[in-house]
Amino acid sequence: MLRHLSIRDFVIVASLDIKFDRGFTVFSGETGAGKSILIDALALALGGRTDASVVRIGRRRAEITVELDAHEAAAQWLTQHKFDNSNEHVMLRRVIDTHGRSRGFINGTVASLSELRDIGRMLVDIYGQHAYQFLMRSDAQRELFDSYSGLKTLAADVARAWHGLRDAAAATKIAEIQEGEMQLERERLVWQLSELEKLAPKPGEWTQISVEHDQLAHTENLINGVRSALDALSESDNAMITQLGEIIAKLRGLAEIDSTLNDTLETLEPAKIQLQEAVYSLTHYAQRLDPDPTRLMRIEARLDALYSTARKFRTQPDALTDELVAWRTQLQSLDVVPNINTLRAAQVCAEQTYIILAERLSKARVKAAKTLSIAMTTWMQDLSMAGGRFEVVLGLLSEGNQHGLERVEFRVASHAGTLLKPLAKVASGGELARISLALSVIDSTLSPTSTLIFDEVDSGIGGAVAEVVGRLLHQLGQIRQVLCVTHLPQIAACSEHHFSVSKFTDAEGTAHTEVTALDYAIRVEEIARMLGGIEITDTTRKHAKEMLAS
Repeated sequence: MLRHLSIRDFVIVASLDIKFDRGFTVFSGETGAGKSILIDALALALGGRTDASVVRIGRRRAEITVELDAHEAAAQWLTQHKFDNSNEHVMLRRVIDTHGRSRGFINGTVASLSELRDIGRMLVDIYGQHAYQFLMRSDAQRELFDSYSGLKTLAADVARAWHGLRDAAAATKIAEIQEGEMQLERERLVWQLSELEKLAPKPGEWTQISVEHDQLAHTENLINGVRSALDALSESDNAMITQLGEIIAKLRGLAEIDSTLNDTLETLEPAKIQLQEAVYSLTHYAQRLDPDPTRLMRIEARLDALYSTARKFRTQPDALTDELVAWRTQLQSLDVVPNINTLRAAQVCAEQTYIILAERLSKARVKAAKTLSIAMTTWMQDLSMAGGRFEVVLGLLSEGNQHGLERVEFRVASHAGTLLKPLAKVASGGELARISLALSVIDSTLSPTSTLIFDEVDSGIGGAVAEVVGRLLHQLGQIRQVLCVTHLPQIAACSEHHFSVSKFTDAEGTAHTEVTALDYAIRVEEIARMLGGIEITDTTRKHAKEMLAS
């Protein structure tokens, strides 16, 4: 509920503070007194558009502050958006300077205009020409209709089922994409494995045959070298072993003369033995050396095959066996994949659940649409819209969404003989206000906000119709806080609180607007003025008292 409105240097308002109470409140006054200025100021505090022209002439800035009660949804919004939620009130403040720049605040914290609008639309609805109107939004019409029809719970179930279907479809699609990718990967691995398995590389094979290749490629050099070494050691006339044997024999004879040569003999004799061992080893090695051009060709072919395969798979020849093991492991892991048939079955189940709930919601909406259409059409006759019709149109969607299988749209024919048109295209602000009023009265749960403001609700009506509207507003004021700008005494007399808006010019020629809360006596005078014009007679006063008494 709206608690307090504070305005500073806004248009022709120098300073204004208004405290509001529950129930039905009206603002009355002469045309041009500034009644709409109050609504405009409130709309700006709720995030409406503005420019520098709203700053009072000669002042640096305009400032509007609104204090409202925060219901549960608003409190949750404040918490989610990191605004102070330590008390039960919401303080919205808007400052506009002479350059057209504006700043917004929520509970003392800087806020964007979109944030002001978001919290504002949760707390206040303004029904009037050129103002934000809750019922103009298609999503609002659907929400209000479902609320009126008692279908909010079922609609929420449909939304959950739709999200479940969307998630199941996404999981299936991902699995199908992954399955395709894994199939390609599987084919690639199978081909690579077939190539390697044909080659059949063995651990250490590359090193082993590389050594053998070197040996075969240099067999002649090895044979010649070994033979040369054997000649020098044992087979030539001056072989080392022969010469060393002769030296040892001479020294052994000399050692009989001088025993100190025995130490030298002990060194030379093992050397002779080692040379003989070397001869034996070289002889054995030479016997194994055998030039084999065929074997060399086979080894060269094998080396080429190993090298070419390794290059094809961008690895090293000695790593082929490791790749073979790794690819076999990868191929085995690809066999462990989500069961796509299970996911597809889950998607079908989710789709069936959604369709069942959505069709149930559709049937309930069809029934409720007829009821609301009849009720609203009846109210339109009482609200000076004779011959008018109201219809809830359910347009079938090409495919369902989270809101069901149809689009909800309010259509109105304001007068007899006119075609039904979408509510958003209704030209008259007064007609829209009365239709909105009737909707709100039919079911108080239609609007989630606690404060409803009606501007130009009396446009195009009078007499008995005005009295009906006044009583409707009073009735609505029992469950909502209702504020109404009116020119009609029938409506003003039905209110619980009455403010008079007047304009005066000071000694400097500057226009000012002031708002006065009326007690009973002054209220009689104001309603008499609204009834009789400039000259107020005893008759009009009496009539005013009768209207207030009724």
